Amino acid sequence: MNYPLLRTIDSPADLRRLPRTELVKLAGELRAYVLDTLSNSKVGGHLGSNLGTVELTVALHYVFNTPEDRLVWDVGHQTYPHKVLTGRREQLATIRHLGGISGFPRRDESPYDTFGTGHSSTSISAAHGMAMAAKIKGEDRRAVAIIGDGSMTAGMAFEALNNAGVPHGGLLGNMLVILNDNDMSISPPVGALNKYLARLMSGNFYSSAREGAKSVLKNTPLYEFARRFEEHTKGMVVPGTIFEEFGFNYVGPIDGHDLDALIPTLENLRAKKGPQFLHVVTKKGQGYKLAEADPVKYHAAPGKFDPAVGFVKSTTPAKTTFTQIFGEWLCDMAEQDLRLVGITPAMREGSGMVDFHKRFPTRYHDVGIAEQHAVTFAAGLACEGLKPVVAIYSTFLQRAYDQLIHDVALQNLPVVFALDRAGLVGADGATHAGNYDIAFTRCIPNMALLTPADENECRQALFTAYQHKGPVTVRYPRGAGAGVAVEKEMTALAWGKGEIRRESGKPQARSAQEAPRIAILSFGTLLYTAMQAAEQLDATVANMRFVKPLDHAMVAELARTHDAFVTLEDGCVMGGAGSAVMEAMQAAGFNLPVLQLGLPDEYIEHGDVPSLMASLGLDASGIEQSILKRFGARPSLVRPAANQ
Repeated sequence: MNYPLLRTIDSPADLRRLPRTELVKLAGELRAYVLDTLSNSKVGGHLGSNLGTVELTVALHYVFNTPEDRLVWDVGHQTYPHKVLTGRREQLATIRHLGGISGFPRRDESPYDTFGTGHSSTSISAAHGMAMAAKIKGEDRRAVAIIGDGSMTAGMAFEALNNAGVPHGGLLGNMLVILNDNDMSISPPVGALNKYLARLMSGNFYSSAREGAKSVLKNTPLYEFARRFEEHTKGMVVPGTIFEEFGFNYVGPIDGHDLDALIPTLENLRAKKGPQFLHVVTKKGQGYKLAEADPVKYHAAPGKFDPAVGFVKSTTPAKTTFTQIFGEWLCDMAEQDLRLVGITPAMREGSGMVDFHKRFPTRYHDVGIAEQHAVTFAAGLACEGLKPVVAIYSTFLQRAYDQLIHDVALQNLPVVFALDRAGLVGADGATHAGNYDIAFTRCIPNMALLTPADENECRQALFTAYQHKGPVTVRYPRGAGAGVAVEKEMTALAWGKGEIRRESGKPQARSAQEAPRIAILSFGTLLYTAMQAAEQLDATVANMRFVKPLDHAMVAELARTHDAFVTLEDGCVMGGAGSAVMEAMQAAGFNLPVLQLGLPDEYIEHGDVPSLMASLGLDASGIEQSILKRFGARPSLVRPAANQ
């Protein structure tokens, strides 16, 4: 397909010059272009959500004077059409690739990306800030937050609504919140009556009549009666009473794929002052029948596929992922212990809890996109003698840090946190990377932290954590590991103890001209990469298993028998596991040189994980070269004294 109309659009200004009659055709080409591009992508991307926002995106850029008017896309995984219409059409093929454009909005990528997003439920707060900034600066522009019904389950969205709907210092921001309801979870399917009411309630006649009635009835006994009658009458037809109570003028629901309904409604709302709320109903995967029929499966495209056939399972047997290991362990553990309760903040599929949900429905709790509630809910369960397991992405646990400290750790409650997507996550980039959990959990009193090296050790680490009588985190990466066979029997690891996986030549067998005796202390799945580097350097390799409690005895023994340490982790170096080793050495009186290898103090770009790790020097060759560069070929065989 040549996309003749779409190829004339290099900016929203080009879009706004089109006659209204051409917009339906443009939307059709835009949808086909997104589908065609993703079906030819090596790394895939979000599919269903982007197909569902085509008409809404066209209408927004047609009505609003972007980028002067600010569009803030919540989460941002529905912004591919937005990127195409804002000068990045030819770059869409590079989305999520190393060196390509991001799968989420980024302020440094385009002036049309007014706010960087990736985590949910932030859009209303950001748009409110932008709207108030315009008022304070005396600028006449609008701010629009586009938020999904899933994101509205988070408390932050309602905190923003509560704040945005009331004047501050006499100022009320000109903002529009668009609720993109793509699951019909709030309202029934829309029809002609809803479309008519939306246009009526967003238009001047309704507003003038409403304000006129207010002025006539004000200061009379009938005013309050009329206000309540209007609310309840409107509430019988549309589900907007709650948003009206927040101080927003509610309009909708309307069909989010009907440009003849969207455009005049948005035009009316753009002309209004103060906080406005528009409820649109869209369909995930709109226009692509396979995605419409199975929106969960087609939420994201895994890579290249034939649009006529859809996603086809590979004939090559896939390695077992860490997520699958967790899901299997959770079901096995639940069979043994009736106290186990599984909790997820809206990540049933992503966290591997589908089977658990089917087999143990009364012990499965999806709390929505509400990470703070998930953690404190788990704390409440633990107070009553149950054994909660919170399955949560590392990047999303950041959103519940206060609850982790105050509600769980301070009370030393036995909650297991299964941290999926620890370390780099690849194509999703910096917004989703789990780089910081080692640093931000190990500093919390009472918290324990396990870093299993492979699939079998992950299963045993989860079992070990479950037996612990305090809060504990088990972190593991996205995807598969080394391919180690998984033992069905669950056996607890020795608490706080690591193991030696490889031992270098004995110091007495070395001459003074040989390389120093190196000990690599590995935390997590980089163990197998460390083993490859160690073969070239004849280094000792310790699989530490625990960041907290750290195996102090092993650290001391290795310090007595080696010339230098290398710590290795797929988390941030600052405050990470390597820092824990250095603290332990200092406390014991050792003064060995230490090379800390891990993720640097910067946000890592999106791209495939092997390429990213190689660029950071965390592949086998990079580790070897870093060690040689730091310690060279000549040893320092004078061992420092240690406090005994």
